[in-house]
Amino acid sequence: MSNTANSKDKEAVRTWLRILSCEIVVEQNLRSRFRSYFSRTLPQFDVLSELERADRPLAMSELSRELMVSNANVTGVIDRLEKSGLVERNRAKHDRRVLYIQLSKEGRRQFNKMAKHHERWVGELFGGLNEKEMSRLQSLLLKARQSASAAAADPK
Repeated sequence: MSNTANSKDKEAVRTWLRILSCEIVVEQNLRSRFRSYFSRTLPQFDVLSELERADRPLAMSELSRELMVSNANVTGVIDRLEKSGLVERNRAKHDRRVLYIQLSKEGRRQFNKMAKHHERWVGELFGGLNEKEMSRLQSLLLKARQSASAAAADPK
């Protein structure tokens, strides 16, 4: 292996660690704020967000796929959200094994309130970057994701 390839690999590891450490700081901060302000978890907010975005009832399998987690992981979150009256579960008429999840009226109201805070919090967390820097970072992260996806699809 050439020195150039070795140097590029080391730089790639440093880049990955920077991305990871930034994600950890942001996620920990958001988790803490959701817990403190709303007595909710970040995964609960993510589920509510996905249901809001879909704007229709989602099958558990669809919800799991969109959130990139297993059905088992989503089930516990849905249980807690249903108990709080934020989501409703309904069995499909065509197949009783299929569960559809949708926001309740109260769930939509609370989600909208949480989403406003979430947007402001993320704005604060990235407040040290100007819009041009954020746009450039987004472009670079998209390029990095595409590179990683291509490499994962064609492992050597």
